[in-house]
Amino acid sequence: MIILGISAFYHDSAVCLLKDGEIVFAAQEERFSRKKHDEGFPEKALQAALAYTGISRDAIDYVVFYEKPFVKFDRLVSTYMQFAPAGLASFLKVLPVWAKEKLFMKEIIREKAAAPNAEIAFTTHHESHIASAFYPSPFAEAAVITVDGVGEWDTLTIARGQGRDFEVLKRITFPHSLGLLYSAFTYYTGFKVNSGEYKLMGLAPYGEPIYRDLILRHLVDVKDDGSFRLNLKYFNYHTGLTMTDGRFERLFGIKRRIPETPLRQEDMDLAASIQAVLEEIMEKLVRTAKRLAPSDNLCLAGGVALNCVANGKILKKQIFKNVWIQPAAGDAGGALGAALRVWHKQLGNERRVVPGRDGQRGSFLGPDYSPEQIRKFLDGHHIKYTEVPAAEAPRKVAGLINDHKVIGFFQGRMEFGPRALGGRSIIGDARSEKMQSLMNQKIKFRESFRPFAPSMLEEQVGEYFDFDAPSPYMLLVYDIREKYRCQFSVEDRKRQGIDKLYIKRSVVPAITHVDFSARLHTVNREVSPYYYAVIEEFHKLTGCPIIINTSFNVRGEPIVNSPEDAYRCFMRTNIDYLVLENFFLDKRDMEALQGDSDWKKEFQLD
Repeated sequence: MIILGISAFYHDSAVCLLKDGEIVFAAQEERFSRKKHDEGFPEKALQAALAYTGISRDAIDYVVFYEKPFVKFDRLVSTYMQFAPAGLASFLKVLPVWAKEKLFMKEIIREKAAAPNAEIAFTTHHESHIASAFYPSPFAEAAVITVDGVGEWDTLTIARGQGRDFEVLKRITFPHSLGLLYSAFTYYTGFKVNSGEYKLMGLAPYGEPIYRDLILRHLVDVKDDGSFRLNLKYFNYHTGLTMTDGRFERLFGIKRRIPETPLRQEDMDLAASIQAVLEEIMEKLVRTAKRLAPSDNLCLAGGVALNCVANGKILKKQIFKNVWIQPAAGDAGGALGAALRVWHKQLGNERRVVPGRDGQRGSFLGPDYSPEQIRKFLDGHHIKYTEVPAAEAPRKVAGLINDHKVIGFFQGRMEFGPRALGGRSIIGDARSEKMQSLMNQKIKFRESFRPFAPSMLEEQVGEYFDFDAPSPYMLLVYDIREKYRCQFSVEDRKRQGIDKLYIKRSVVPAITHVDFSARLHTVNREVSPYYYAVIEEFHKLTGCPIIINTSFNVRGEPIVNSPEDAYRCFMRTNIDYLVLENFFLDKRDMEALQGDSDWKKEFQLD
């Protein structure tokens, strides 16, 4: 049986194909359209899925949409009626879109999916998230927490997963939302909502949580079980076209930062404060989930589950012995969850659970490109390259990293979700003191404060970091052990705010954040053999089992998908080498791209 899951029309449209319950393909539309966070119907991703798997549209049995549009429309109308006449402008803005398109979702899906034999089905938004977290997990039973902005009505659910089924035990509904609370501060500090939240998280260690008490006193009332209510008079998302208004500024005595203007110490302190509040609420919710659904296992999904700092602290507290987080925890993962929910919960098919091994195969679920396809692209564009025997390629890559070269690394299937995991990555030497600033400013074209993640051999994690558990999806933050930290000088200890960036903090400074933490990616030999071999060879060469890993893109651009995408990004940046499987391109041999001087205008900076 073939089931197609779809998420679309809000944020990060995606498709997922199941064949007899196995995930055979999953990818976001943005990777093919080259429009970041593309929210349109995922037509290009669907075409790629069918081409890659060889499945025909006629063979699709179910097309499943990840939420219920009529229920969501009911929330929009009910919210307007509750707060009327406030919110009229925002209601009139969205009403034509709903009247023209979204209320006719079944017809749109039937037309665009063009699967004549398929039954069209809908799940609720949070059921999609719950299913995406529980069903691929390595657990036969688990508590499941979903926290996001809002689906139809739900903003938070706690569920119990058992075998092929799950049930919701607790929920919090709109307009009270932990995700929207965090997004309000994303907006207030000048970042883009629904994409800048991870920047806010990365900014937090530069500040102090001096506004924590103010937030808890005026903005959100939190109970001992993690239940909360927002003081809606300080927010604008439920009635207006922005997240906050003048009341927010008067409460904190700080003007909202205009996007792209210099960061202030107040922005850093605000980031630290809302991060502290988020972590406190999440810990209470996790303890409540343990009480409602006693288990050793916890699954997480929803946009808030991408907050890897909070995730790491939850795991290390060992409220639950084991934690598994959906790699595509945001709306893209809803496509996967919608398909799995129909397969298991609706159709009653049993799960095949292998302890210690999840069903997502490293989240390498997108397309790959054969050596013949890569060679055809390179030769067709008269691009110079060196083809290295596959057995020698990892050693050559490791040698280039040791020479402080920055490498665009492209191999295997493309990752599903927002993180590059060695399939579409930019890699470099984590031991370099200058690499973080260099890669941020001259390669990624982004803010200098943002940290880079380490990729490391899975077996070495406990040696270098304060918790000995794998982090295969870069969704957990650990602290580097004391013995690998650097001693600070008197002058270093006096540094505040963004000046902390210029302190050497550890033996791997390029991946060590200012609070000695790192957003860790552990690499498994079986799941990612080529990437593992590169790090293994680097370890043999240098004694260090850690390299830099950041996503293969520039700011405002989606992660690359094809060899052509990779080559274009390589040529537009100061990346030294491009490795397409075992084809090596040296920037010194390249001729400049023609007519490409205004390429940055293609992408909306966020």
